[in-house]
Amino acid sequence: MSSPAYRSTRAAVPDASLSEAIARGLAPDGGLYVPARLPTLDGEELRALGWRLADPGLAAAAHLPQVARVALRGFFEGDRLEPQLGAIADAALDLDAPTTAVAGCPDPLFALELYHGPTAAFKDFGARFLAESLQCMEHGSAVPLTILVATSGDTGGAVAAAFHRRPWVRIVILYPKGLVSPLQEQQLTCWGDNVLSLRVDGSFDDCQRLVKEAFVDAQLNRRHRFSSANSINIGRLLPQMTYYAASSVEIERRTGARPSYIVPAGNLGNAFAAVLARAVGFPVDRIVLAHNVNRTVPDFLETGLWRPRPSVATLASAMDVGNPSNMERLRSLYPDLPALRAQLSADSVDDAAIRARIRADYAQYGREWCPHTATAAEVYGRLSPEERRSGPWVLVATAHPAKFSEIVEPLIGKRVAVPPSLAQLLRLPRQFSDIAPTLQALGSSLE
Repeated sequence: MSSPAYRSTRAAVPDASLSEAIARGLAPDGGLYVPARLPTLDGEELRALGWRLADPGLAAAAHLPQVARVALRGFFEGDRLEPQLGAIADAALDLDAPTTAVAGCPDPLFALELYHGPTAAFKDFGARFLAESLQCMEHGSAVPLTILVATSGDTGGAVAAAFHRRPWVRIVILYPKGLVSPLQEQQLTCWGDNVLSLRVDGSFDDCQRLVKEAFVDAQLNRRHRFSSANSINIGRLLPQMTYYAASSVEIERRTGARPSYIVPAGNLGNAFAAVLARAVGFPVDRIVLAHNVNRTVPDFLETGLWRPRPSVATLASAMDVGNPSNMERLRSLYPDLPALRAQLSADSVDDAAIRARIRADYAQYGREWCPHTATAAEVYGRLSPEERRSGPWVLVATAHPAKFSEIVEPLIGKRVAVPPSLAQLLRLPRQFSDIAPTLQALGSSLE
């Protein structure tokens, strides 16, 4: 059986297998890998999965591994990782991701809580899955892998936690100086060992640019074997489908209707995962992107003009992206603007609205939102009453509010409890180096 092909969005290099796409991270032509053909699920498979998830004897932490076996099978079929899919899912996705009702809301509103992993952010799911996948592929490799990670906050900490002290890999984290929260910076710099943390004198877009430049620089590639754990790596995106798949099946079973999702959006990896989940057959209705004032995507969907721009610092710092990489994937799968608009819509939320929404939803519902989740809650609040009543809506809660305590606590008037996993990281010393936003500075740091 042949493996499904993964093609570059720029179509200038031969197709790759899934394993090859994961190992490379970025295609040799600078493009991003996408499935050449999307697998689909039939109704019988979905019904069987729904009954399995409804079994009261199935522990919550076993839900996502069960879903991954169904949702990802077609993406792994024929690849050398296919026999390992179940073991990878069991090791990486044994995390709780509940979809909880927002008590007190008169309309069917839920929150998909993706902050119960070791670094309290949704990035834990994809990072852990990628680490386990590469572990299977790198067994016995003589040359260590160097994984470059550009982060605007949560990605770097999740990747560091997933790969820490694995002897076959070195993690290099690039994050923008002064543009992440204090707790996020602690998570990015507390590891040591095989994790190198680089504080870049620039924006997230500078960090992302350096990673892409390193991948295509011939001199650096002669000295290092690069891969990526950003959402440019298809191995990090595919497992993120699983929580949309599990949540949508559960909410449809509970309410009798397909849920719609409001996704806090930055580099668009999480949004692309939601689109994939719906495309293969899971019961996802509308997908609405909630952006901060970095309006590149909302403006593109409105005008049809793609105009990347320098990112603007906001309270929702992990979403401060002016040139989202995964739009290249979305436009590859849906090249016509009307087709793309049929897949998703987008809105933009400023800092004043983020603050107001955190304050209001705590007062009304007792829910503590991080600034990113608050963008989704604000976009929901802008829907018409008819839209809110039309079916179940799910806010994608991407990070624990304790990661942004300096923002959230003054607004809600109380301390936010810190999860034990975060409290442990706060006690560790920081280790980082400052670099200029140049490829030369990055190359020197890697030696």
